Amino acid sequence: MIEKSVVEKLVEEWLEGKDYFLVDVSVTPDDRIVVEIDHAEGVWIEDCVELSRFIESHLSREEEDYELEVGSAGIGQPFKVLRQYQNHVGKEVEVLTVDGKKLRGVLSAVNEEQFEITVSVKKKLEGEKRPRMVEETMAFRYTEVKYTKYLIKF
Repeated sequence: MIEKSVVEKLVEEWLEGKDYFLVDVSVTPDDRIVVEIDHAEGVWIEDCVELSRFIESHLSREEEDYELEVGSAGIGQPFKVLRQYQNHVGKEVEVLTVDGKKLRGVLSAVNEEQFEITVSVKKKLEGEKRPRMVEETMAFRYTEVKYTKYLIKF
């Protein structure tokens, strides 16, 4: 079986000096290799082909037969790495907390420990008769959410 660490090392070597970043590598027991990369401005198919050829040139099909798939991190898929959060600051996201609460808001801040979203909530402010929509910032540790994903709007 091809080791995941070997594929990760090859991808990191190819990524050196490029604005792309690695999102995920998976290798199944039957040697199906899936590599996901991302870029702040999107992923070009030509670059996926180039990375695929680079990986293939460093692995031997005579030693192990494998299937290789190289692509971009799917739009609308949950974020897997910090850099995806960083690239989406200022954009609308959906968050599902570990306790099952789903929120939509603008990703407003990100660091290595946590991220913040700004949501619109209906609140009755002191001295007012009726509740109204106000902006509220909520912070989450990454361990407190099941997923965060970019909200696609048409």
